[in-house]
Amino acid sequence: MKVLNVPVKVSDPINERILEVSEDSLQGFQPDPLGEIARRTGLPLDLIIERIRAMLSAGVIRRVRQTLLATNLANGALIAWEVPTEKLDAAFDYMYQQDPFSGHVVIRSTDASTPGCQYRLWTTLKVPQGYSMEKHCQFLCQQTGALRYKLMPAKKVFVLGVGHTRRKKLPPGSRAKVLADATDVTVTTLTDEEWRILIAMKREFTPEELKPNLWAPRAEEAGVSLDKFLETGADFERRKIIGRFSTFLEHVKPVGDGERVTRFNALFHWAVAPGQEIQAGQEVGRHHCMTHCYWRDAGPEFGNVNIMGVAHGQDKESVLAHKAAIDVHLREAGLDLRYTNVFWGGRSEIKPSEISPFAYREWCLKVGLDPEKCRE
Repeated sequence: MKVLNVPVKVSDPINERILEVSEDSLQGFQPDPLGEIARRTGLPLDLIIERIRAMLSAGVIRRVRQTLLATNLANGALIAWEVPTEKLDAAFDYMYQQDPFSGHVVIRSTDASTPGCQYRLWTTLKVPQGYSMEKHCQFLCQQTGALRYKLMPAKKVFVLGVGHTRRKKLPPGSRAKVLADATDVTVTTLTDEEWRILIAMKREFTPEELKPNLWAPRAEEAGVSLDKFLETGADFERRKIIGRFSTFLEHVKPVGDGERVTRFNALFHWAVAPGQEIQAGQEVGRHHCMTHCYWRDAGPEFGNVNIMGVAHGQDKESVLAHKAAIDVHLREAGLDLRYTNVFWGGRSEIKPSEISPFAYREWCLKVGLDPEKCRE
């Protein structure tokens, strides 16, 4: 597979056209995702494949995969960890390298006067159906020396998508004409055959696997016909357990010649009056700068925050300008905004969380835990 002399910079005009579609516009299950990118961009399929392969090989794109709405497949939460300073980096390494069920792992900082400032390590966690998040966190505390943790499961999802390329030139206050959807978080049960199909479907693609008729080898891997695989994918979409087909950019670290997609990421906190959480989340979520937005109850440790969201930018001032515009809009919309703050991201690693119950049992045995004692 040749990728020599193929442009891989995000700022390349053709790559930019591709990424504006491929990052987060292919919602649901696409029977022919690469062909759909070609259709929407007006570019030839072979050029689409060549460019995505090259960017993936160069590390500009860090992964290509079908995403899942994992909140509907496994119990999940955002977790803030209080870890002694001298153990913080080691705890970060353990969560990222040793725990396949922890996804985003970020060291965050905020003002010393901010409620919850002692919680520096933030992770996402997915624990497969039937197993206990509390027991999993207790095990992680034992391994890392964390003093305490705060579990913050999502009650509603308002935004879940990246799209850094199409967001980079947004003016503060840019928002959709309609409110963001408020998606329920409900865990769906799958059959063994559906799990086999899902596991094959969600696995990352290597550069060599990016070719026309993308799903045929995955259907063979799952032990089903291609028609059955595609039918099941469409059914997964109807059941709201499929997210999007996506090319994930390396947006944390510099790539290639030092090009950065983003330089700052911020976790925004808002506390609105009880009963206003859905309205507030829909108003925040309609702002185009937001890559994530959830209703999560953080409790008094964090000033009774109940709406959380993430935004990225090339400079801190632009990120804060986006937040200021949202704050003004929330008040203009009649919301009782009682408290707000920002936790800035520092060291960060991102990987898909494992959600398979088969994998969880294997992991328990590997680390010396009895799988049955890890159940809820």
